Amino acid sequence: MTIVPPVMILGCGRSGTSIFGELFDGLDRYVYRSEPSFDVVLAADYSVPQAFKVPRESDLYPARPGLSFPPDRFLAAAPDARLFWIVRNPLDAVCSLRVGIARQWGHHPRPPDWRDWLTRPLIAQCAHHWEFLNRAGYAQVAGRAKLVRFEDMIADPGTFSAAICGALGIDRDANAPHLARWARRVQNSNNKDFIEAQTSRSYSRPDHKVRVDRWRENLTDEEAAAIWDIAGTTARAMGYSAPVRDPN
Repeated sequence: MTIVPPVMILGCGRSGTSIFGELFDGLDRYVYRSEPSFDVVLAADYSVPQAFKVPRESDLYPARPGLSFPPDRFLAAAPDARLFWIVRNPLDAVCSLRVGIARQWGHHPRPPDWRDWLTRPLIAQCAHHWEFLNRAGYAQVAGRAKLVRFEDMIADPGTFSAAICGALGIDRDANAPHLARWARRVQNSNNKDFIEAQTSRSYSRPDHKVRVDRWRENLTDEEAAAIWDIAGTTARAMGYSAPVRDPN
């Protein structure tokens, strides 16, 4: 039997970490945990495949700003682990971050200067959160993590999951029913098949019809430009282009 590696799903909140993580909930022999304490991550039984989504901070294992845990400590416990960092266009991510950031900056890990931003507009706070995590957080694992895109997952979840299975050495045929169920959930708009990830539901707002290019429904041109002023350099480094409003 092929031994599949432990998996850690990382990224800024509201960027697809939850639904990506739930790909592993029922996949092959994985035991999946969403946002466990980092103590739980270290205590896991690695004789069976483990998958984790964005661990919560632990006082016993302080982390550098941008991540909720020290990656070297995780890799010492699970040296064969595969890390994935999922990123989403900052304009769409900011639209989704607003609920959590408005709750006393409820998304974690917080940037160290988050209190200094509380007098700024909410979209600026969200843009700073996205920019800091995708710069300072990703930099700590960039040499080890595979960067994947929310937009690719939404556009073709079947191809996306096939690539993940291929990278991990997972038998797709043996997992075909689970992969098909997961792919049906990954939708750009709400329909009968869409089932939102469990941990995302309290952060949703019924103010948009699509997930990719949501910003066109939710942001003014001035707001989009303000977000890009904060997040643009990091966004470009991750392959995104400055916002252009569709003239039609």
